[in-house]
Amino acid sequence: MVLPKIKKKIDGSCQRMKSSDFNDISKEILVMATSIFRCLIVTQAPFPDNVAVETKLAKTAWHEACQIKGINVKLRPSGVKMLLTRTSQVHGELKMKMCSLTASFFGFWTSNSNSVIRQNRDLAESLKDGSVFAFKVCILMIKMSKKGIYKTELLQLGINVMCFANQHDEGVVYHEYFNPMPIEVIALVLTTIECCIDEWLQGLKEDVKFTSATYGTVYHGHFGSLQRFDERMVPYRLLERIRTNLHNTAWCIEQCPFENNMLTFVL
Repeated sequence: MVLPKIKKKIDGSCQRMKSSDFNDISKEILVMATSIFRCLIVTQAPFPDNVAVETKLAKTAWHEACQIKGINVKLRPSGVKMLLTRTSQVHGELKMKMCSLTASFFGFWTSNSNSVIRQNRDLAESLKDGSVFAFKVCILMIKMSKKGIYKTELLQLGINVMCFANQHDEGVVYHEYFNPMPIEVIALVLTTIECCIDEWLQGLKEDVKFTSATYGTVYHGHFGSLQRFDERMVPYRLLERIRTNLHNTAWCIEQCPFENNMLTFVL
């Protein structure tokens, strides 16, 4: 068994660990475990109920990395702490990527004009009403037409930028976690879209924190809705087809990229 080195201060106490504090072998395991942990978070527990759940995923990620590398490196508490920081990092990255996508997709505008502010506010409220944003929405004269639940192109775009942006992204390297697309991932992206819409509820864009405390309940609401939809549509296998199509489209975009990766999502 290989043990990661630990740096200590002059008084003998341990310093806060960084990736550079690990030896080369341990560092390789840490890098791979970090990517696997990010996959496990988004596909199994985007908003973990407690630290125990996160810690279990961190240990699983480390174990799988060791198996892939064919070497047994002991996971120390300092390594666990480093992995757990990736949960909030994933949330922050996804929120940042989805903000501009959501604004441009639905047509929110930054302006001090009272009419534009009112339009932004009305649009945000309309999209939130009955989770219209989760549908393949048709917007005509500020009136919403709902059809095709969970078929919005924005859902596909969110998955693409989160996990399939390039050949080195987690969705490509650790493809097995995303085929078919887990319900957890769909619920996470829907939650992120809702957070981005919430930023426009006052008509002017305001920063809204995307954390477990503020959006954990929202995530579980979307997850529950997806499960109920799946149960009601079992004879038609609709959610199964949506999940498969989300994965196949994302995979196709990465394998056959073209300008802006704006492949139309068709089911």
